[in-house]
Amino acid sequence: MHEAIFNFSEIKRKDVWSIPLTMLREVIINALVHADYSQIGAPIRLSFFDDRIEVENPGILLPGMTIEDVKSGVSKIRNRVIARVFRELDLIEQWGSGFRRILQEATDLGLSEPVIEEIGMRVRVTVFLSEELVIHTEGLSRDQVGTKSGLSPSGRNQVDLNDEQRMVLQKCIQESGITDLMAVVQRTNRSTFREAVINPLLDKGLLEMTIPDKPNSSKQKYRITPKGKDLLAIM
Repeated sequence: MHEAIFNFSEIKRKDVWSIPLTMLREVIINALVHADYSQIGAPIRLSFFDDRIEVENPGILLPGMTIEDVKSGVSKIRNRVIARVFRELDLIEQWGSGFRRILQEATDLGLSEPVIEEIGMRVRVTVFLSEELVIHTEGLSRDQVGTKSGLSPSGRNQVDLNDEQRMVLQKCIQESGITDLMAVVQRTNRSTFREAVINPLLDKGLLEMTIPDKPNSSKQKYRITPKGKDLLAIM
């Protein structure tokens, strides 16, 4: 008779996450380090969608910086004290390495390349998932549906729109220039229209420029973002 001896000491539980946690941590740290905290009341936003995660921080890139600079590892730190804390915690290896690690992690996991973009006065990083998250909305309230689609709790209250903003957002389902948008709401003063209608939609991440690196271009147009579409769907 043979006795079989099994050794289970090396067996460990391994959790497999549909969300790339290492990448998400890096993106959130980058948002905290580079956020413009002088914009009072402008939060860092973390939004979950079926196929992606978006992290937005207030504040555009510092002067002289471009999106390509960020991707290549060039760094200008807005909040050095916060960055130093993360470095002491070994959460930052070296200045400028964060987004390169995000790109490398996406490659290693076989994910689409993350997207970094300036939207209004904010920077958004989008991390794509390997498979869609199944989000069940049956039996949920309208506010709960908003949360599932990327809007924060009670999202309709936090991104409440007036009639003009709602009309402009609806118009921007198709790319539209500022002259056409002003006509929709019967405005004649371009400066006050930007301040009262366009800029709030940009700041809330509901609208984006087609030429973000040239905000004053005569060819500038505006289009609704996925977040804006989600908001319209529950209004």
